[in-house]
Amino acid sequence: MKLASVVLCAGKGTRMKSDRAKVLHPALGRPLCAWPLSRTVALEASPVVAVVGHQAEAVERAVRGEFPGVDVRFALQAEQKGTGHAVQCAAGALEGHDGAVLILYGDAPLVREETLSELLRAFRESGAKLALVSAVAPTPFGYGRVLRRDGRVVCIREQKDCSAEEAALTEVNAGIYVADARWLWAQLATLSPKNAQGEYYLTDLVERAAAEGGAAVVTAPFEDIAGVNDRVELAAVSRVLQRRINAGHMRAGVTFEDPESAFVDGRAELAADVEVGPQVSIRGRCRVGRGARLGQGSVLTDTVVGEGVEVKPYSVFEEAVVGASCTIGPFARLRPGTVLDEGVHLGNFVETKKARIGRGSKANHLAYLGDAEIGSGVNVGAGTITCNYDGTHKHVTRMGDGVFIGSDTQLVAPVTVGAGAYVGAGTTVTADVPPGALAVSRTPQRNIERWAERKVRKG
Repeated sequence: MKLASVVLCAGKGTRMKSDRAKVLHPALGRPLCAWPLSRTVALEASPVVAVVGHQAEAVERAVRGEFPGVDVRFALQAEQKGTGHAVQCAAGALEGHDGAVLILYGDAPLVREETLSELLRAFRESGAKLALVSAVAPTPFGYGRVLRRDGRVVCIREQKDCSAEEAALTEVNAGIYVADARWLWAQLATLSPKNAQGEYYLTDLVERAAAEGGAAVVTAPFEDIAGVNDRVELAAVSRVLQRRINAGHMRAGVTFEDPESAFVDGRAELAADVEVGPQVSIRGRCRVGRGARLGQGSVLTDTVVGEGVEVKPYSVFEEAVVGASCTIGPFARLRPGTVLDEGVHLGNFVETKKARIGRGSKANHLAYLGDAEIGSGVNVGAGTITCNYDGTHKHVTRMGDGVFIGSDTQLVAPVTVGAGAYVGAGTTVTADVPPGALAVSRTPQRNIERWAERKVRKG
C-alpha cells in the first residue's frame, strides 16, 4: 500500500502567548512538529506534506533542517478555515498519489510509531475508506467525542456541538486518521461549515465513512494522543518524551545514574555500556561510543565521542569529534571544529576551537588552543594560549610531534613549532621554532640582594 502523510502545522497557538508559532516551540530539543513528522518518516511515508500557515517560512525552514534528504513538501493554508480545509490545502502537493493518506496534528508529539502501524493495519484489513485513533480521556472537555451505535463508530461530535449526554462521553477523537486518497479528496470538496465554529471539520468524514460501510478505529492510551496548547502542556509532553527515550537507552545497555535529570535528544545515539551522570545534556545528533562515561553536568551538542572516553563533570562540547580513550575535563570546553585523536588528555579549564590534536597529546590545565594543528605526544603547559586573531584575520599555530610547551607560553600565530622542540616557560613565540630547538624569550633572571630589607626600612 502506497502511503503519503499530511501533518497539520498551520496554527498560531494563541494560548502559548508567544511571538513564535506553536509548532516551532522546542520539545526535547526539536521543534514540536518534528516529532509527528518523524513518525511518518519512520513509516516510510512519501511524500510527507506539512501544511503551514502562521510563520510559514520559519516553519518550512525548521522542518527542512530537521529532515535533510527527505521528500517533505509544503502546502500553505493562508486562511484558518478548519481542519478539513487544512487537509484540502495539501491536495496539490499530493497530486498523483494513489493510495493511503495518513493525517496527524503537528502539536501532538507523543503518538507512537506502533500506534500508527496498528492504525494502518486496521485500515488495510477492514477495507474501510477511513480509519481513526481514539482514546479514553480522564477529562474529555475540549476533545471531539466518539459516538458509537451497537459498538460501531458512527460519527465524531466536536465539543461545541455536543449535547449534554454526548459531552459526558469519555472516548475522544485523537485527530489521527488514515484515508483512501481518492475518497478523501472527493469528500473534502463537499464539506460544509454549518456548525458552531463555522469551520470545515475533518471529523465530518468519519460519519460519511461510517455510512459507506464503516470507519475502522484503534484505541491508544490518552497520554499518547495528548496535544499541546500552552507551555505547561509543552513541559509535560517533553517530560514524557524524555522518560521514553531514556528508558529505551537503558533497555539497550546504557546506564543512567539519574534518568530523571538527564536530557537526551531523540536523535542521539548511545552505545552499550555508556554511563550517563546526573544532569547531563546530550543535544542534537550526538554519537557516544561504547563504554564512554559522561560526568555530571556535561553538555554535548552535535558531538561524536569515541569508545572508552571519560568526560569529567561540567565539560561542554559543541560540534566536536573526540577519539577513543580520551580524558576530558572537568570544566573543559571543546568548541566547533575540535578533533581529538585517540588518548588525548584535556584538563580543567582547557578550551579548544577549530583545533586538531594528535594521539596522546596533553593540555591538562588552563589553556586556550584555537586554530591549532597539534601533533602526537605533545605536552602543553598550564596557562598556554594560541594567539590566533590579529584583529582582522585568524591564523594557525602548528606544533609537530613530541613538542613540549612550557607553562605561561603565548604562541602568536601564524607560527610553527617543529617536531621535538621545546618552548621555555613564560615565552612569547613570534617566529618559527626549528625541530629539536629550545625557544626562550624571557630576560635573564637578576637577583638583588637584601632588596626586601631595604624596602621595609624606607616604608
